[in-house]
Amino acid sequence: MISNNLWKTNQQLATTCLSHPFVQGIADGTLSQKSFAYYLGQDAFFLRAFARAYSLAAAKSPDWKTFELFHTLAGAVKEELELHQSYAAKWEVNLENVTPGVATRRYTDFLLAIAWSNNIGAIATAMTPCMRLYVFLGQQLATPEIPEHQYSDWIRTYSSQEFEDLAQKLEKVIDTYADNIQEEVESIYYYAMLCERDFFQAAWEMGEVV
Repeated sequence: MISNNLWKTNQQLATTCLSHPFVQGIADGTLSQKSFAYYLGQDAFFLRAFARAYSLAAAKSPDWKTFELFHTLAGAVKEELELHQSYAAKWEVNLENVTPGVATRRYTDFLLAIAWSNNIGAIATAMTPCMRLYVFLGQQLATPEIPEHQYSDWIRTYSSQEFEDLAQKLEKVIDTYADNIQEEVESIYYYAMLCERDFFQAAWEMGEVV
C-alpha cells in the first residue's frame, strides 16, 4: 500500500520526532509550560488551516463517501481544538489571537497550497503525516501505560483507537487516489514530515528562551 510505504520510508524522521526533547518532555511531564503554551497557540493556528484543507478536499471529492469522510475528519479537528482549549483555559493562554511562527506559517502555507491546487490524493498525502505521526507518538508514549502528569490528556488523545481509525481512513484515501502520482506524493509526504519536526523544534526553542 502506498500509505504504508510512505510511512516506512520516513521512519527515521518519525523516530527523530519521538526522541525530540519537546516530545520527551511531554512523555515524562517535565516539558515547561512556556514551551507547551507556545505549542498550543501554534497548533491551534495550524489545526484551523488543517480544517480548511479538509473542506477543500471534501469539495474535490469524486464520490459522496469520500466527501463524508473529509467532513468527519474536519469534525475531529474540532475535538482536538477542544483539548487545546482545556489546556489554554487552565494556563490562561489566548488561542484566538495567535501570531504564527515561521515553522507554523511554512507548514500551513504548504498545506493550503496543496489543498487549493491538487487532487484529493495529494491533499490526503500532505495531511496524513500529521495524523500518523501523532498516533505513533501517542502510542509510544502510552506504552506500557499512560503516565499521570500534566500532559496525560495529550498522550491519551493521540494514543486512542479513535485517532488511529481516523489516520487509517485518511491513509485509505492516499491508497485509492494517489497511485498515479507516486513521485509527487513521496515529495509531499517527506516535506510534511520535515514540517512536523520543525514544528516541535520551534516550540522547544521558545521554551528555552529566558
